Amino acid sequence: MSKRDLYEVLGVSRTATDQELKSAYRKLAVQYHPDKNSGDKDSEEKFKEISEAYKVLSNADTRTRYDRFGHAGVGTSAASGAGAWGTSDFGGFEDILGDLFTDIFGAGRQTRRGGPQRGADLRYDIEITLEQAAAGYKTQVEIPRMEFCQTCEGSGAAPGTEPVTCSACGGAGQVRFQQGFFSVSRTCSQCRGAGRVITSHCKDCKGAGRIEKTHEIEIKIPAGVDTGARLRLSGEGEAGPGGGPSGDLYIVIHVQEHEIFERQGNNLYVSVPITFSQAALGAEIKVPTIDAEETLTIPEGTQTGTIFKLKGKGMVSLQGHGRGDLFAVTTLVTPSRLTREQKKLLEQFAALEEKHHNGPVKRFGDKVKDIFG
Repeated sequence: MSKRDLYEVLGVSRTATDQELKSAYRKLAVQYHPDKNSGDKDSEEKFKEISEAYKVLSNADTRTRYDRFGHAGVGTSAASGAGAWGTSDFGGFEDILGDLFTDIFGAGRQTRRGGPQRGADLRYDIEITLEQAAAGYKTQVEIPRMEFCQTCEGSGAAPGTEPVTCSACGGAGQVRFQQGFFSVSRTCSQCRGAGRVITSHCKDCKGAGRIEKTHEIEIKIPAGVDTGARLRLSGEGEAGPGGGPSGDLYIVIHVQEHEIFERQGNNLYVSVPITFSQAALGAEIKVPTIDAEETLTIPEGTQTGTIFKLKGKGMVSLQGHGRGDLFAVTTLVTPSRLTREQKKLLEQFAALEEKHHNGPVKRFGDKVKDIFG
C-alpha cells in the first residue's frame, strides 16, 4: 500500500511553519483520539498516522530528510503504530499532549477532585454613615455559610462509621488504562476522585460533611474608609469540602451620601449661608464639622462663593497619617420676605448707595449709555 504524503496527512502545505504544524496536529488529534471514538478502528489508525506525521515534521532534521528523500529518508511506516522510533521516544510531544489532554478530558493533570479543597470566599456588603466612616465603626453581622458538620466532624459518615477505601481505584482517586500507545488516567467514577467511599451517610449533612448555618461575626471598620474599601477576614468564609481549609470573608464598604458634607478624598466641603449684613459688615458664625461646631470669622466685604479652610477638620486618613481639611463655601442668602422696617432701611441704604455713585463713579446705566450711544 502506498504511503500518504505527511503534509497531506496533517492538511498543511510544505511551507507550513512550526506553529501551523502544531495547530493542525492538535486539531486532528482531538478529532480522532481513541477516547473520543471508542471502538472505532479507523479513528485509531488515523490517530497513529497523524502522530507519526507530526513526529517527523516537527523535528528540523527529520523534516529536512523527508523533504529531500521522502519516506525513504526517515524510515516511516504510515499507520503502523509507533514506527521506527518505538513507544518510548515521545519527549517532543509533551507540550502538545498537555493541551491535548485538556481538550479531550476537560482538564489537564489534576489532583483528586474529591479530596480536601479550599472553601469558597464570601462577600458581605455593608452601608455606613459618613460619621461612622470618620470615627470608625464596630458591629455584628450574620453570615450564612457552609460549615463543618459537627455530627460527623466533616467526614460525611454516620457516627461510629468511617469511609472505606474505594475498591475501584484502590484509594488513588483515579483509574489508569492503556489506549494505544497512551496511558490515560481518569477520575474514578465510583468515589469521584476521593479515594474513599462512604457506606453509611451522616443523617444531618447527607454525607456532604458540611451543613449551611448562619454565623454571627463582629467586624471592625477602621476610621477613614471610603466607598469601595474591602476588609478581608481570613478563614471566615465557607468550610472546605473534604476537610479542606476555609475560605475568606470580604467586607465591602459603602459610605452613604451626607446631607451637609461633600467628601473628596480626605477633605470635606460644606456650604455656609450668610446674610447680606454679615457679608458686608463681617461676623463670627458657627460652622458644622464632622466632629462638632467651629467658630469661623467672616471678614467685611465677603463675597458669595468665598472659600475658607479649616485645617485638620476633615476625614481621618485611613493610613493613620493626619487628617484632611474642611472647606467652608459661603452662600449669600437673600430674604424672601421683609418687614416694613427692614424694607425701609434697605430703601434708605439704596438711596445712599445711589447718591454715593453719582459722584466720581458712574452708575451702571450711564456706562451702558456710553457704550451704545
